Parts: sequence; C-alpha cells; structure tokens
Amino acid sequence: MPMERTSMRHIREVLRLHYDHNLSNSKIAISCNISRESVRKYLNRTKAVGLGWPLPADIDDEQLEARLFPSVIKNQKVLALPDFSLVHTELKKKGMTLQLLWEEHQANNPHCLKYSSFCRYYREFKSKLEPVMRQYHKAGERLFVDFSGLTVEWINPDTGEILNAEIFVAVLGASNYTYVEALQSQGLPDWIGAHVRAFEFFGGVPDIVVPDNLKSGVTKAHHYDPDINLTYQAMACHYNIAVVPTRVRAPKDKAKVEVGVQGIERRILAPLRYHTFLSIADINAAIAPLLKEYNERPFQQLEGSRLSQFMAIDKPELKPLPLVPYQYAHWQHATVAPDYHVAVENHFYSVPHEYVKKKVQCRITNTTVECFYKNKRLSFHVRSFKGGHTTQKAHMPPHHAKHDVEWTPERFIGWAKKMGENTATLIERVIASRPLPQQAFRACLGILRLGKSYGDDRLEKASIRALHIGALRYREIESILKHGLDSQPLPVESETPFLPPMHENVRGAEYYH
Repeated sequence: MPMERTSMRHIREVLRLHYDHNLSNSKIAISCNISRESVRKYLNRTKAVGLGWPLPADIDDEQLEARLFPSVIKNQKVLALPDFSLVHTELKKKGMTLQLLWEEHQANNPHCLKYSSFCRYYREFKSKLEPVMRQYHKAGERLFVDFSGLTVEWINPDTGEILNAEIFVAVLGASNYTYVEALQSQGLPDWIGAHVRAFEFFGGVPDIVVPDNLKSGVTKAHHYDPDINLTYQAMACHYNIAVVPTRVRAPKDKAKVEVGVQGIERRILAPLRYHTFLSIADINAAIAPLLKEYNERPFQQLEGSRLSQFMAIDKPELKPLPLVPYQYAHWQHATVAPDYHVAVENHFYSVPHEYVKKKVQCRITNTTVECFYKNKRLSFHVRSFKGGHTTQKAHMPPHHAKHDVEWTPERFIGWAKKMGENTATLIERVIASRPLPQQAFRACLGILRLGKSYGDDRLEKASIRALHIGALRYREIESILKHGLDSQPLPVESETPFLPPMHENVRGAEYYH
C-alpha cells in the first residue's frame, strides 16, 4: 500500500535531522514520534535509491514516494477503487454499513482495497464534500426545520404598510430535499401550519423533526432536556414523530438547514429582490417555480440532484401521512372554579364537578374546546365566541342536576308574582346578575322563603327598597326585613342640583353668549 503523505513529511524530517543536525536514530525517532526501526529503514532506502540531502528542489511528495517505493506504486495502480460517491449515497439507506459495502465490492473485485484502506479512502472523499453533505443521516430519519432569518417585503394594499414575511425552511437530512414557505410571522399558528404543509409537500413524515430552540416550538431551552410547546407536542403525536431540538449553542446540530438557507438565499430569494408583492400568497406563488428548479439543480460533487436523491433515498422511507391533517389548536392552563367551569376567552365551559380547584389544560381550536386533567379528557364542547356559559348536565353535582330539571327561571318568577310585582322584578334581576341561572336558584329560593317568615306583604316592600338601592343578595334582603327597614320611607334623592359657590373665576352661562 502507498505510504500516507505524512510519511513523506517524516522522511524529509528524518533526513534533515540526520544530515543537518547529526542526531542519533533514537533522538530522531523521539522528535518525529516514530520508531527507531522506521528511522533506520528511511535512511537505508534513500541511500539505496541514490538520494542524498538536501533533496532536489523540484521533487514533490508524489515523486519522492515513487522513487522510494516503486513496487507499491505499481501495485496500487491495479487495485480496483469503488465509486465513493455511490458508497456515500448507499450509506444513507437504513441498515447499510461500510462493512457491507466493502464486502460487496470485494466479492466483485478480487484486487480490491483492504477494509481499513476502504474506510480511509471514503473518509478522504467525504472530507472534500460540502459541510451539509458530510453529515451522516439515515434515509427518511430527520427533517431539519427553522426560520431562515431572512425576510421578503410585501405591501398591504389596504393600508400601504410595508411588512416583512418570514421564511420557513425544512430540509430532509439524507437527500437535502428542501421545502420553503413565506409566512406572516414566527408565531405558533404559522409555525405549526408550515409543518403541516411541509409534510404534505414531502408526501410523508420522517421519524424525527429537528427544530432550533425557537420559542414557537420550545418553551424552555435546555442542553439535555428542552420543554416542547404543548401544541407542537400535540402535532408531533398526530404525525407520530419525535421532536428533538438542537442543543443550545451547538451550531453543528443545525448545519444542514443553515447551509440550505445559503442556497435558498442565492437561488430563490435573490431573484425576487426586485419584485413587488401585495400578499403572502403572492410571495409563495413566486417561490414555487424557483424551489422546483432549486431541488432539480444537479449537485456539483455528487451525482443527481436533491429531487433524484429524495425519490431514491428519502421518499421510500418516509412514513405515510395520516388520513386527516393536524388541525391547529393552542393550549391554555386553567383552574376549575367552584361552579365547575373554566374560563376560555370570555366564555365558561363546564367540567365534571369532581375536578373543582384542579389545574387543567384546555385545548382550543376554531370549533372546539377540550379540557384535560393529567392527560385524561374531561369535557368536549363546541366553541362559543360570545360571553356566557356552556354547561353539560352530566358535569353537575346530583343536586344541581335535579334542580336544573325542577327549577327554572320562569318557575321562580311565577312564584314571586304571587307575592307581588316588585318581588318578581327582584327575582328577575337576581337571576340576571349571575353568570349562570343555576347559580342564582339557591338565592332566589332563600329570598322567596323569607315570605313565610316575614309575610308576603313585608317581602314585597323589602323588594321595593332592595330594587331602589340595588341590593340583589339574599343576606341584603334578609337584613332589610330583620331591621324593619321595609317599613321606613325610601331615601329621597335631592332634586336641587349641586352648585359651586360663586366667585370671580366662575364665568357663568352669560359669558358664552
């Protein structure tokens, strides 16, 4: 086998130390970090081929190697070298190893490289590739996603405001097949939507998605154990993928997408720099043909293109898409109130009464609201965009559910009318003052039962006073009756408006005529 280029350097150094410094073989061996036997062989071989010191100025390492080891060079020429670009491509397939590829090559070529040399030559080939191609990724395994940091300007035709569209990039690890999309923002809805459309573009899903430690996807960055956003995690479960964010301050983890961004900037965004766009849709319509051309563009150092590599390597290994695309939902933490409801954007939704005071997670879509406790779904509601309550009877305590059937606002108002119109009006206002009618039923029942203790006439008079002062609670009505205030005249509001004292700074109405 040919000696490594470093051996030629060693030979030159051995000759220099021997002839210029007259060092012993032992000291030369220590200086060059080689054995004494190697020093002796190098000196003997140079003498045998008639080379002295200094070496001729025009002799390079290859010529020196040919003079010192002519038989090795001759044997090297008959060795069958594999196509290492094909080796590099085959290695991306699942289950493939260098050992298997070498055995296949050896079976077809009797005069092939030894396994160690096969690996060394492949490493040398791989070191000459672009950084993005040197990374070792299995077919269909990883999808790298990130916002590029680049933006495209567009003009809102309604306001004339100049806005910047964010550029989302997704790159498959094995083939470098790329997806690009302009988005309105880096917000969670846009981030999730871009993933869904990227999966549809690829026609399948990988095993792992690798995002940067972006707030849209990662709520808390950590070197070993980052916290994944709940919505992002739900999307990952829907597509049966793993989300493995890049390590903090580890740029090599996302080299694939960063190198992809460089190509996108040159091949896609640069040609659009003089275009005027009036919407995000316009930008994406302009990106589509350039992205197609970018993916079909031949590689410089490997055979084929991103598209051909994708069809041959990644596409067969991607998992199929689910029957239904993921529907965006955001999550909200909430504590169940004593009335067994949780507040979601100015509306109240019921959960089983057993979970009062428990902390729950609410999954909110455009059409539904779901509540979960320790990953158990407690309730499912049609989403309402108006204030008020949505209550399921099954969530009520048994006595509430019974009352809901037996007690109604109409029944309480009808009962109150038997005592007087003012009592009926008071009951109507008490019911209207509560978020839920059911929440007022107990107070209404208590107020009406005061008629049994104090008489219907006194309750009617107490209702007049309560309406006058705005008292709508049971205890306030009871207090009026207990202290005999129902028989007292109502407080009279002064009909004479308050006038400030006259002085020289008060101009009066005459001033303005």
